[in-house]
Amino acid sequence: MPAKPPLTTGIAADQLRALGEQIRAHRKALRISATTLAEAAGMSRITLHRIEKGEPAVTVGAYASAMAALGLNFGLVIPAPEAGLAQQASREGWIPARVRLADYPQLKQLAWQVHGVETLSPTEAWNIYERNWRHMDEQALTVHERQLVDALRLAFGGGDRRV
Repeated sequence: MPAKPPLTTGIAADQLRALGEQIRAHRKALRISATTLAEAAGMSRITLHRIEKGEPAVTVGAYASAMAALGLNFGLVIPAPEAGLAQQASREGWIPARVRLADYPQLKQLAWQVHGVETLSPTEAWNIYERNWRHMDEQALTVHERQLVDALRLAFGGGDRRV
């Protein structure tokens, strides 16, 4: 029987959901099945599924095991909304759980056909960059957006891409 979930704040629940989404996105980017990752992390597939959903009842050790099996580091990141893009720019190689179009002007231009959406998953953002790179003005990329593109390329690119 699963543990009773602890009382969590809305912020904590959002952070766990974001962590779970990042773990799932990284697993999918590496093309690793849930069963394979669960076996490598020493847990059941159900526990891995609960981690990827961001359930608070799952132990932090299970989250750390899943991340270690994927080669991810488990570290503390203290969000500071007032720091905004300056803080994110200092996290090279970091991929947000959701990519806000308003933060990336070139991506926003490339995603002109996406209506009523303010955020994209990292995979969706990479697919838009990859499909439309020939239409992009590389000189207009901000440092922050260049870091995002580089991180997405590392995660999803496979090496022989033109992006």
